[in-house]
Amino acid sequence: MRFVVVGLFVSIAGILLMGLGAWLGREDSRYGAIEFFGMLLISLIGAGLLVAGLGPLPSWLLQLSGPYGERLPLPLRLAARDLAHRRGRAVLAITLTMMATAFGIALTVIAVGETTQSRAEYSPQARPGSLLIRPTALFVQQPFSAADANTVRAAIEQELPGVPIAQSERPSGESWYFDARAENVEIPEKAVYWDYAIGNEKLLRYLTGDQSTPYDESMAVVITSAEVKVDSVELFYEINENDETATTRTVPAVITRTADPHMETIFIPSKIVQDLGYQLQPNELIVDPTLRRVTVQEQERLDDRLDDAVAETYVERGFEASTWWMPVVAVALLIALACTLATGFGKAANARQARVLRQAGNGSATAFRWFCAFRAGLSTLYGTVLGAVAGCPAGMLLLWPLTVRITWEEPVRVPFETPWPAIVAVVVGLPLLAATLGAILAREQSSR
Repeated sequence: MRFVVVGLFVSIAGILLMGLGAWLGREDSRYGAIEFFGMLLISLIGAGLLVAGLGPLPSWLLQLSGPYGERLPLPLRLAARDLAHRRGRAVLAITLTMMATAFGIALTVIAVGETTQSRAEYSPQARPGSLLIRPTALFVQQPFSAADANTVRAAIEQELPGVPIAQSERPSGESWYFDARAENVEIPEKAVYWDYAIGNEKLLRYLTGDQSTPYDESMAVVITSAEVKVDSVELFYEINENDETATTRTVPAVITRTADPHMETIFIPSKIVQDLGYQLQPNELIVDPTLRRVTVQEQERLDDRLDDAVAETYVERGFEASTWWMPVVAVALLIALACTLATGFGKAANARQARVLRQAGNGSATAFRWFCAFRAGLSTLYGTVLGAVAGCPAGMLLLWPLTVRITWEEPVRVPFETPWPAIVAVVVGLPLLAATLGAILAREQSSR
């Protein structure tokens, strides 16, 4: 009992350490790499103490199951006695089950929480279903050269014949400052084209999602969801290196409403920008999803046609949650299951109980199978409950330091979702599965 009490204090100390790491990582701000690793180290030490402190509990639970199991049905009573009599082997199996279950549950909680965080941070790069072909960027993305743009366009036409190709443009690298603003219009920070978009009628209709949108090469279009009135757009530009101040030009504009805030922008026809003296280069080639939705197979074939050093493809399919952790959790739970089933193998584990149960059951093997099922299920239940007790707080508290931001991006803190249904399914389902397998794999062995 003394070891149990000491272990509980160690576990409480571990929870407090993880709580400290979570508290340090609670701020909606950017952290340095040293701060991040410090918080993570504190939390990992706390998680280790939490699991280590629960180490004496399997032996204590087996010790309790003997006196309190006298009124249980015979197969269950014998299963509890068997685990208590072979405490060394059973404790090892339950401890390994606890550790594997704790790891699986903690990883599940962390993965679900990180998915919630990533979903809140996700910002689409195009309209849903759009195919974008962009120049390959090592550090800073530069527009396509004329030759590269023609090569990419030819590859698209070969793979997707007859599909109209929209094109966004930007001033060439030799050009200087250019900007566009509309009075009372604020473009959202997460907009795809947060400053402006330059192109022709195909790009305008891609931005609005409406192929009937009117196009006038001498008129700008403010695409917004705000209830504002705009009749002009101001262009700020400088063509020459020696220009000390930006020149301003006002061009007529119209409003087009959109329900998607990510597509809000100021559209400038290419001719207006070229008339200012700018040379334009293709920045993106776009296949409008209104006209054609590109499949995964078509994207892969297009990738094969394109030189990776020249262009890269992207299809906007919305937020896609990572699933890498699911096989890892499955392996952890299989290990937990295998550990508890191992307690039922061998002559010493079966012979005496089989003889007693055969006498009680008039020679029937059914009672022995019930015994094997209860033994496997009870052992797994001990391990999974202790694993859930360790894994739930470990996952919920480790999640905070693991989701802090060490980049320059503004962090977004959202309430984390704890996957309680999945946790309950593990705690209930794993013992039931172990009991079923224990009954199926039961082999009555005689002793000599």
